[in-house]
Amino acid sequence: MAWIDYARGIAIILVLYRHIFEGISRTGTSTTEYAWLENANIVFYSFRMPLFFILSGVFISRSLAKRTVGKILFNKVSTLLYPYLLWSVLQISLQICLSRYVNADRSLADYGYIFLFPRRIDQFWYLYALFNVSVLYVFTRQLLKMPIWQQLTAGAVLYILSSYVSIKHIDLGFVYDIMHYYIFFALGDLLSSRILDKENFRQYASWKTFGWLLPFFMAGQYYFLTKDLQMNDNMYVETYQPILFALIALTGCAFMYNISFILQRYNTIKWLRIVGYHSLYIYVSHVLVASATRMVLMKGFGITSVPLLLVICLVMAVVVPIIIYNLAIRAGAWWLYSLERPAVGKEKLQVQQS
Repeated sequence: MAWIDYARGIAIILVLYRHIFEGISRTGTSTTEYAWLENANIVFYSFRMPLFFILSGVFISRSLAKRTVGKILFNKVSTLLYPYLLWSVLQISLQICLSRYVNADRSLADYGYIFLFPRRIDQFWYLYALFNVSVLYVFTRQLLKMPIWQQLTAGAVLYILSSYVSIKHIDLGFVYDIMHYYIFFALGDLLSSRILDKENFRQYASWKTFGWLLPFFMAGQYYFLTKDLQMNDNMYVETYQPILFALIALTGCAFMYNISFILQRYNTIKWLRIVGYHSLYIYVSHVLVASATRMVLMKGFGITSVPLLLVICLVMAVVVPIIIYNLAIRAGAWWLYSLERPAVGKEKLQVQQS
């Protein structure tokens, strides 16, 4: 199912775009003349994280059918919690040691944020959030025997509460992310039987579906962008209009999945599949790579063009982590990414060869 890697590829590139653009902005480089780049940054934020959580929820039922709860929990520790801890400590340590050269203000106190306030240590919060949501979902489904409708109800209540605590500026740390994204994980589980049914692939990959989704996608993104710009707050719709945000996010996710199925249908843009397959490995190291690239370009070559910096850093942040990962695997350093030794199987070889 190549569409999975296509969807991951799209999502991770959108993540990188935001982080790199904001990293350039924090250097003091003026971005006012590139409003279109900032607008794209705002638009991408409307659906990219729900996209990841829904996609993860799609596979939870299949995992539970193949593995025991204990094996699933160990897998989540190995592939989510462990790389989160390892790479968080690594990035914070490097930022402290290179404080004269980076735009992140780090201290020893930041190590304490890893467990309680993950959003204070840049991009890594997502891995921790996905780990917590996955473990909680497995616990409530398998041990408490909560049916899907109860999961969705609980997720909806938590989602609305997450909006309330944001409006009241109550910092719940990692708990907020569980509240905010649990509903999307549950929706993924609800839709899994239909999404993974190959009998439906033709419909999902049709241009008719594309034509139906496009106007709703455009309308949702237009409202999200204009409202956030009007309120001078990139989080306004998500915080103050949570139900509308959920509809916009779900429309965006549906449109991205449709594009992924179309790419699978025509077996094109194959490099995007490779990017999607390596999305986790890109995620953990892209900030380090992009920051190093930006420093070399700006301080070594005097490059200050925002579009040029963005393109070069984006390409490097995609390509270099993939190279590092494959070199690490060949050198036996798989422990940099997981507690489980990877098996180079048929699926991985097919993706790499494509």
